[in-house]
Amino acid sequence: MPQILIVEDEAAIADTLVYALQAEGFVTHWSSLGGEALTLLENGTFDLVILDVGLPDISGFEVCKRLRRFSEVPVIFLTARSEEIDRVVGLEIGADDYVVKPFSPREVAARVKAILKRVAPREMPSASAPGIFQIDDAAFRIHYHGQALSLTRHEFRLLRTLLGQPRRVYSREQLLDALGVASEAGYERNIDSHIKSLRAKLRAIAPSEEPIQTHRGLGYSFEPEA
Repeated sequence: MPQILIVEDEAAIADTLVYALQAEGFVTHWSSLGGEALTLLENGTFDLVILDVGLPDISGFEVCKRLRRFSEVPVIFLTARSEEIDRVVGLEIGADDYVVKPFSPREVAARVKAILKRVAPREMPSASAPGIFQIDDAAFRIHYHGQALSLTRHEFRLLRTLLGQPRRVYSREQLLDALGVASEAGYERNIDSHIKSLRAKLRAIAPSEEPIQTHRGLGYSFEPEA
């Protein structure tokens, strides 16, 4: 069964999440400190993390930053703040969803199920661009001009989707779906951040090439060399 790590310093909130998630068949683990949670994540296998932003030792944002150095496990943030800037920051550092307190534990359980369903491995269209990109789906790795790209889970899925159908223009909503993020969540601007990061990594290898093209008002496409 899926293993869920809850990182929350308020025992009452953690208890309600444990009850709701176990009722859905999930196996839960609870930690009240960010540092302890990172140790658990480095030494164990979890399918998703529910992470409070306001932890007593280090912030949830900092926990997520450190986590992304060694794992792409999905993360749902819990926070008492609802400002858009906080949501954007959380998603840009690698979160998959954002829940504002007070919340319904059943809603959180539903979001957990939805995220696990979206990030589950799925068959993707074949893609190749000989001499430019080589794709290893089994290893979740893409080589560009013979060099391995250091990609996050989101960056791999995004680039893999663009490579799957050269010259097709994907909207931000379609790319969010490829990342396993519901388009109705309103996080379209995060696609721009991922594209910016991808372009930087591609230019570090081939500065004169621009394989990812922007189509204003429409989205993005992969344009192979003529």
